[in-house]
Amino acid sequence: MEERDFIVTPIIIFLVYVGAYLVRPYVTDTINRRYFFPALTVRIIGALALGFIYQFYYGGGDTFNYHTIGSRFVWEAFMESPVKGFRLLFSDGASSSGVHEYASKIYFFRDPSSYFVIRIAAIFDLITFSAYSATAVLFSVVSFIGMWMLFLTYYKQYPDKHLGIAVATFFIPSVFFWGSGLLKDTLIISCLGICTYCIYRLFVERQISFWGIVMLVTSLFVIYRVKIFVLQAYLPAVIIWIMAFNFVSIRSSLLKVMIVPFAIAIVFISGYYAVMKVGENDAKYSIDSIGKTAQITAYDIRFWSGREAGSGYTIDVSDWTPVGMLAAAPAAINVALFRPYLWEVRNPLMLISALESLFLLVFSLYVFFKSFRYIFSLGGNANVLFCLTFSLTFAFAVGISTFNFGTLTRYKIPLLPYYFLALIIMLDYSNKAKKVEAFEVTE
Repeated sequence: MEERDFIVTPIIIFLVYVGAYLVRPYVTDTINRRYFFPALTVRIIGALALGFIYQFYYGGGDTFNYHTIGSRFVWEAFMESPVKGFRLLFSDGASSSGVHEYASKIYFFRDPSSYFVIRIAAIFDLITFSAYSATAVLFSVVSFIGMWMLFLTYYKQYPDKHLGIAVATFFIPSVFFWGSGLLKDTLIISCLGICTYCIYRLFVERQISFWGIVMLVTSLFVIYRVKIFVLQAYLPAVIIWIMAFNFVSIRSSLLKVMIVPFAIAIVFISGYYAVMKVGENDAKYSIDSIGKTAQITAYDIRFWSGREAGSGYTIDVSDWTPVGMLAAAPAAINVALFRPYLWEVRNPLMLISALESLFLLVFSLYVFFKSFRYIFSLGGNANVLFCLTFSLTFAFAVGISTFNFGTLTRYKIPLLPYYFLALIIMLDYSNKAKKVEAFEVTE
């Protein structure tokens, strides 16, 4: 914390709330407006708390590297010469001609995905005079925008479940803590929320708009630049979502039966093609190399880069081929969703994560028990299919490639809102089905 943080941050927070007050009437109704300011507030608190934890508990870390030895130098270049500032801002990381004095000090200058985050932070620094806390607050606003759009996507479809949807999208502790500050994860969860909203508007409601397309393309581009593997889990789930919505609109049962094999084939082929195309420009995430990348990442985080982030774990993977990894999928999904267990806790932050995981396990068992009778009907629910496909695929991906509870807690946050949403929709469906059955019995 610096003196500029105490001066600039309160001003930025004040301006954020003024802007939110002016915007709220246009994006809320009489029911959901109650969540608007609380959702924004927990994001701001999360962003500031993250900075305190990294400074006083970890003594440094990614958010420090992105700002203090990252965007701060871009800001200083702008202060010396706007030309140098723009050169740094638009640098590809391969050349530092004319700005070497600044580029040589930036820790992630030659890491494209991390430097992308630094660029965004540098743009915010121009507004905040490079005050870390104020820049973090602006990142929290970005996070809030994406999560509000995700909330609206499902609130439109299940307005009577507004509280559950609000909890899933705004108030999961690990999500608003790790997903609000100056980190990659903030950009990822925000862009996922924007993508989900825009895809629903464009492909389900069929409300085509120029800005909707622009927001969708921009968000997909940001995810691609920051964490390419997120798209490899997200795009197949989106294809299933769109296909399922269109499948439900078919009234003829005979036609549905005839279409099912073709629909399944289209989903698998298009999903495979999407994963292949996303990874073709990055050798680490190509179809042929993704297993090796997962293995290297897992052992790097377990024994080197993440050894200080919390207690480690291992998963028995017979071999790092697609077949071998799939055999370990149940264990990987379990560790991402429901661990660390309480007896695996090694520090205070792990305790919070363990309590959250325990709640998720109990809630999951409760929902699956309540909805087990309707499992085949739920299999045709487009929203459940989408949310479960993405969250479980992503859980498998991060569970098998992290091997460290501390790092996993942060990496898994994109899946948590979608998994909670799936549970809420399943519970809602089973409750309504039971009411219909009870009504039919009394008739």
